[in-house]
Amino acid sequence: MSVVVAGVDVGAYTTKVVLLNEKEEVLGRALLRTGGDLSKASEEAYREALEAADLSRSAVNYVVSTGFGRYLVPFRNIQVTDLTAHARGIVHYFPQVRSILDIGNQSTRAFRIEPNGRVKVFRLNDKCAAGAGAFLLRVARYLEVPLEEIGAIALRSQDPQVISSVCAVLAETEIINQISAGTKLEDILKGAFTAIADQSLTLLRRVGVESEVALSGGVSKNPGVVKSLEEGLGQRLRYNAEGEEGSLYAGAVGAALLGLVRAKR
Repeated sequence: MSVVVAGVDVGAYTTKVVLLNEKEEVLGRALLRTGGDLSKASEEAYREALEAADLSRSAVNYVVSTGFGRYLVPFRNIQVTDLTAHARGIVHYFPQVRSILDIGNQSTRAFRIEPNGRVKVFRLNDKCAAGAGAFLLRVARYLEVPLEEIGAIALRSQDPQVISSVCAVLAETEIINQISAGTKLEDILKGAFTAIADQSLTLLRRVGVESEVALSGGVSKNPGVVKSLEEGLGQRLRYNAEGEEGSLYAGAVGAALLGLVRAKR
């Protein structure tokens, strides 16, 4: 009988579900906005993933939850920490990676891992949405630009401006001043992305940069931030493996892989 496991990553901004079989193949997956009801979000994403895989709930042998809302997934068997799940997911996609930068909606985290995906050391910055997706949301809303477009706009920058803080309140004041001075939108955004990159890379260097570095979390979908990170680091980042959006689904995949170990016992 085939073994099927589910990884459910309930983040503050998005919820991801991945279904794997015993060969570690993706059978189905889903992603949706979390909203205010985390339990409901996990249920809806789980249902969508099951539909994508053409499976019933009874076909799933084990469910592992992770993320901001991992304790609010009513159908879970166990829950694991974000760090554990992301590390396992990243090493699955990128076996050579030993350093990971995870930039999500609520926090930025840097960690170094062992070849098996075990976390050796980590650092967390969760103050003022520092270096996190929540800061990008505030910037996009204030500039009245869709979140999905700000990354591409910043790539056009020829004269990036200095944004000295990634605290949303302080940065907003700086952005107001830049707009009043007639600064181009792309130059303001590039400055904001550089500020995010600088603070994120400071965190990464505290844990140590070993060989290749992977990027996980929703911010990996923003090409402007990715470019600023790569410029500051001086090397390419590993993310979005083989079209599977590995960076975005790393937590869910990692949780599912940990569930597969349990299900096979």
